[in-house]
Amino acid sequence: MSGVKLRARWIIATALLACAGLAAAQQSAVDLEGRAVNPLGASSGKVVVLVFLRRDCPVSSRYAPVIQEISKQYSDRASFWLVYPDKSETPEAIRKYLQDYGYHLPALRDPDHALVKLGHAQITPEVAVFDRGHQLVYEGRIDDWYVDLGRARPAPTTHELDDAIRAVLAGKAVAKSEVRGVGCYISDLE
Repeated sequence: MSGVKLRARWIIATALLACAGLAAAQQSAVDLEGRAVNPLGASSGKVVVLVFLRRDCPVSSRYAPVIQEISKQYSDRASFWLVYPDKSETPEAIRKYLQDYGYHLPALRDPDHALVKLGHAQITPEVAVFDRGHQLVYEGRIDDWYVDLGRARPAPTTHELDDAIRAVLAGKAVAKSEVRGVGCYISDLE
């Protein structure tokens, strides 16, 4: 092989690796220790569920038991990640929130909204469900418990998050790929 062809292949390979690194960085947030984490890359072979929350959102807080129950139900087949998109959230405040609500799920800060953009989140609480191939298959509410901000049903009548996970695990299409939630808007969305 000529030197020119070899150099051209090296340039192409380097460019592809750089693009792959950029794509991974665009899917990253930071853990509470400040380390970059790509939840899609860290969850090989599992369905990935990103749960977008805000500490100051009462709707987010009311969903804590529901999120924990669903995450336990699918713990062997799905990876759940709590994502805090508010730029002013500190690791210390998030740790206290996790303790106050009994969370035992990994938490990420997403101040640059990389995961917000990836999951098309607009409010909290909302979820983004990715299949095993890391394709976004559902975005939106957890269920229909909240009719409006400050107005909830006694119990939800639909369960979109659970339905989406079940469909993906069964190899089926998700019935509704997007259902907007009720809650607190994510600030500074572009």
